[in-house]
Amino acid sequence: MRQLPLALSAVALTASLLAPVSHGATLPSFQSVRANHHSSDLTLLDRRGDALQTVRRDMTVRRLPWVALSDVSPAMRTAIVLSEDQRFWQHSGVDWQAVAGSAWANLWNQRTRGASTVTMQLAGLLSESAPSGASRRNWSQKMSQAWHAGQLERQWRKSDILEAYLNLVPFRGETVGLAAMSQTLFRKHPSGLDAQEAAIAAALVRGPNARAEVVARRACQVLTLQQRSCKGLDLLTSVALAQKGSAMLGEQLAPHLARLAVQQTPAGTVRVPTTLDARWQRLARDLLRQHLSELSHQGVEDGAVLVLDNATGEVLAWVGGSGELSQAAHVDAVLARRQPGSTLKPFVYALAFERRILTPASLLHDSPLQLPTGAGLYIPQNYDRRFRGWVSVRTALGNSLNVPAVRAGAMLGPDVLAQRLNDLGLDLRESGGYYGPGLALGSAEVTLRDLSNAYRTLSNGGVWSPLRWQAVPTPRTSSAKPPRRVMSADVAYLVSDILADNTARAQTFGLDSVLATRGYAAVKTGTSKDMRDNWCVGYTSRYTVGVWVGNASGSPMRNVSGVSGAAPIWASLVRELHRAQPSVAPLQPATVLRQPITFEASASAEAASSGVVDVPRQEVFLAGTQQAVWSLSQARGGQGAERAIQSPAHGAIFAIDPDMPPQVQRIALRTAHLGGQWWLNGKRLGATSLRHWQPWPGRHVLSLRNPKGQVIDEVRFEVRGAGVKSGVKAGANAGVKFDANG
Repeated sequence: MRQLPLALSAVALTASLLAPVSHGATLPSFQSVRANHHSSDLTLLDRRGDALQTVRRDMTVRRLPWVALSDVSPAMRTAIVLSEDQRFWQHSGVDWQAVAGSAWANLWNQRTRGASTVTMQLAGLLSESAPSGASRRNWSQKMSQAWHAGQLERQWRKSDILEAYLNLVPFRGETVGLAAMSQTLFRKHPSGLDAQEAAIAAALVRGPNARAEVVARRACQVLTLQQRSCKGLDLLTSVALAQKGSAMLGEQLAPHLARLAVQQTPAGTVRVPTTLDARWQRLARDLLRQHLSELSHQGVEDGAVLVLDNATGEVLAWVGGSGELSQAAHVDAVLARRQPGSTLKPFVYALAFERRILTPASLLHDSPLQLPTGAGLYIPQNYDRRFRGWVSVRTALGNSLNVPAVRAGAMLGPDVLAQRLNDLGLDLRESGGYYGPGLALGSAEVTLRDLSNAYRTLSNGGVWSPLRWQAVPTPRTSSAKPPRRVMSADVAYLVSDILADNTARAQTFGLDSVLATRGYAAVKTGTSKDMRDNWCVGYTSRYTVGVWVGNASGSPMRNVSGVSGAAPIWASLVRELHRAQPSVAPLQPATVLRQPITFEASASAEAASSGVVDVPRQEVFLAGTQQAVWSLSQARGGQGAERAIQSPAHGAIFAIDPDMPPQVQRIALRTAHLGGQWWLNGKRLGATSLRHWQPWPGRHVLSLRNPKGQVIDEVRFEVRGAGVKSGVKAGANAGVKFDANG
């Protein structure tokens, strides 16, 4: 007696599903759905189209690029059909047998998975008005989905329906689509999913946020339909659902540049072709990490590498950090501002050459120098704490001597020098007067990107042009500053000739240093105050390579110099870049002359005490500045006689530097008179050989006396700051700077 109402109910249900649904909207085509699918991740491509790095740009949903059905494993295609729609390949959008069974079960309040087919579910996903949650289960919604399912079946191929469904269906949490699910839970592409993984994925469609034991039980049901074993399924499910984060497949070579691309590309961009070369990017990253691991016991954990194409300005490698070796892995050290140390010296001398103030053969006095500043005296010192007397510019630049560079900078003035550095794209944050004499030694902060491009300007004969890392011009890159000439080609050639002269730097670095390359290379190292930053930047005939090592935290390194820090990475990269084609020296401009020169002293006694170390050689000059013989009398330029006490200067104000160890903050007591005695504050210190006195706060009187006790010379100076205790840094002003650049 009760069968008639049930039959009538089934007929009524069928009739309602067959009735037109007036509120249904026209569904899009398969081609438009696929075209409008946007990944939540952005992928960088190298110059050959290979993936370099993937980074998340949409944090609201995890969705990856569209996956063709042919790239989905057969196991996954089978599992989703068995789990969601076993008669998918036979019905026309609505499975009437399932509809009747669902109606019967609902009538008797039996639990059922419902009658929604894959096509109906896809219709719900495509419908703009599709509600979510429990409301999707009401019969009105079912009727709408059934109507649209019929449209899809008439307009789309079955394979297109299944492909779109797998790309649009939510799986778990924020994860939408098979590609994102497969990569997040199983760390693989959908083409590699096996039967058990596919069963777990299918079970997640039915219960995206179900507990692991529920998902495993439903997955086992799918495997049982295929007569497969469920052994180990519980463990596999637990491990998969415990995965955290958005794992990225493939090599991840350029994380810092990828994050920059997210900031500089329009929203919705998912693939960014770059100028990077995956080979050089991989090599630069590996060399940096290998060398930093060797320096880890010396307090070094961060670094960066940049490789540029000289002719085009294209970035070939951009390594912004050391990855897991760093405690600040997200900091892009290519763009971080740091003090460049001695790497600014080539630009100081270039400007002096251009203004005809100096030539590569000009003599500068490498001796104690004290320059007054607003905070006291600026006292530059050389890296090895030694002074060499009169040296040529070639020797001074090649050996990275600080005092001659400061003297050259003083001839130019800090504002003029700052303007030249800005013309080179270094973008100083302050005026030249703010940095003072220390600007010649790198007291300003610059980025590795800008510094490397400034060296590339030297390689291009003095013409600056912007860098480019995107392969396809964008409105941002097309509006970049046009190329401009910063210095003449002959001046750039003079500087390059010195930086490429291995003999010129032999006194400091030796003839067989890591800077000596098989082919032509012009290179300069630099170390900032207290060994916080170490640089090596140089160029060959084709490439400019910049390397920085240090610590993102700003903490100092231990016993890391220009040769042991960044230079080995630079040298290894240059060697590999030119393994197939050696670097060749540039052609000498017609306005540059090369001729033999000699150096002579005005008197033999002066020569013996002057420290002149230059020997006869071939030298380059700008036309009109050449001179065959260079003497000390010319170099002195008619300066008056020096007082007996050369250091410290009378009236000097010193301040103990809190950032430097006390043992390196000694004040040099220096005189040209021999056989006398030093007296400090009325107490005898000893003979007048060079002494280094550990300062303490207060006003002091230093006397130079002959053996009879008569005063030859006397100076007064002041030391400011807290007293220095053994093993403890003293707090003070920064009136005195002891610069160590190499």
